[in-house]
Amino acid sequence: MDRRKGSGSRDANGGLAEATASRLRFEDADEVAGEVGMEVEESPAAPGEEVIGNDKTSADYYFDSYSHFGIHEEMLKDVVRTRSYQNVITQNNFLFKDKIVLDVGAGTGILSLFCAKAGAKHVYAIECSQMADMAKEIVKTNGFSEVITVIKGKVEEIDLPVPKVDVIISEWMGYFLLFENMLDTVLFARDKWLADDGVVLPDKASLHLTAIEDAEYKEDKIEFWNNVYGFDMSCIKKQAMMEPLVDTVDQNQIVTNCQLLKTMDISKMSSGDASFTVPFKLVAERNDFIHALVAYFNVSFTKCHKLMGFSTGPRSKSTHWKQTVLYLEDVVTICEGETLSGSMTVANNKKNPRDIDITLKYAINGNRCKVSRTQHYKMR
Repeated sequence: MDRRKGSGSRDANGGLAEATASRLRFEDADEVAGEVGMEVEESPAAPGEEVIGNDKTSADYYFDSYSHFGIHEEMLKDVVRTRSYQNVITQNNFLFKDKIVLDVGAGTGILSLFCAKAGAKHVYAIECSQMADMAKEIVKTNGFSEVITVIKGKVEEIDLPVPKVDVIISEWMGYFLLFENMLDTVLFARDKWLADDGVVLPDKASLHLTAIEDAEYKEDKIEFWNNVYGFDMSCIKKQAMMEPLVDTVDQNQIVTNCQLLKTMDISKMSSGDASFTVPFKLVAERNDFIHALVAYFNVSFTKCHKLMGFSTGPRSKSTHWKQTVLYLEDVVTICEGETLSGSMTVANNKKNPRDIDITLKYAINGNRCKVSRTQHYKMR
């Protein structure tokens, strides 16, 4: 597998399973079709023409990763993500026509543009990063300046020119669903501006768990530190074990069933509901070894004429969210029908609420393996 951890973190105000029931329609994106040289070329901009954001440096991007177009390019090219939102908006224009819409974390403004095209009366696009300047230019270039207002700033600090909005739309999901804590920003906007009969899109999100065999990669990624050119660097191994890996998992590695851990109703939940402890029970579907647990999420738009959504699971078309892999200290030998049970605790880090602390308790009392352990992980 190609194992590369995702780069760049999503600003909480920036733009960054298989189906659980047969009635849930997951959008299938199949419907959509250098080295540095010695000389530095001049900017392609015409003399005197200002290139928006061209004065950014690497230091600026470190603190404001969503100002760089690269992360937006990755998200826009994620056709499962972008096409799903487009279909939700264009195929359900009754939700948007003549309505006031708030786009939280607008990024390039793509969702705002979809909403405007679907007949929204007005769209307020809030973007905290420097990409807001680019979004304003994009809105102007596409002729929607009278319909879309881009507001640069943090949701928690800005004022809207209207007291209430009819629709809040946002692509707030992070790795492991909750990484970077942008959900809190959406809930803040909901409580402050959404009309009593208003709609939040998406309105449902669920976190799922399964177990995989991953001996080869665990050996390369984790066990590597035991002997590095003859030296013991196992202290790094302990740190590597604590950091979940964001990567694409081959569905053939799945050893157990996939279990729903947590469902969130974005229209009703409170901020504290994103911290939780839930039990799990994973049943082996064949004799195999378990090296890691894998978490992924589904998103649903239940207010549409027909239920719509998408999955980031290993049996679905891959997305830029990939899956989240949590390696186990033990190699669990499991027989078909046996159960790996335990609990998972998820909470925002106290020092940095955009980070996530995960505590995993697991146990098996099988014919060939008996183990019980608690592990701690930190998503940073």
